[in-house]
Amino acid sequence: MKRPELVLLLAIWEFIAAFITLVILAAILLFGFPGMMNSVRYGDRMGYVGAIFGLCIACIILGIYFSVSIAGGIGLLTGKEWGRIVSIVQAAMSLFSIPFGTIIGALSLVYLTRSQVRDYFVKPAIQPPSPSVIPPTVTPPAPPAEPPTVTPPSPPTTPPAP
Repeated sequence: MKRPELVLLLAIWEFIAAFITLVILAAILLFGFPGMMNSVRYGDRMGYVGAIFGLCIACIILGIYFSVSIAGGIGLLTGKEWGRIVSIVQAAMSLFSIPFGTIIGALSLVYLTRSQVRDYFVKPAIQPPSPSVIPPTVTPPAPPAEPPTVTPPSPPTTPPAP
């Protein structure tokens, strides 16, 4: 079955989303945490504990989204059913990225649940070949019924005595 038209475009979108997520994650790690630690060092220490906790949670969520996006893109490109399911999860997570993620996520959800796209990813079960394709079986020759029996020669007879 031929790959549906927009599957490649969705895979590219997932890789772009993963790249943007990686850039945001790197910005948090390079600028957010050091800036927060500097503020903790010279300011109110207890007020920043919640902010540091929030940055940690944001990094965990962004890391999960990055992983899901990469896995979904690879799954779509290889045509695997798990790739379609992971891409549906990624599209649902994209709904929270206002405005572009919401629009593209909603369109992805609609497209990935269409029957033509679903049928592309579902591989048919292995079916036994039809009887017309099965080659005729050749029976091997039957073994001989019994091996010939060998009778021992009879003892020489002596001529009668005169």
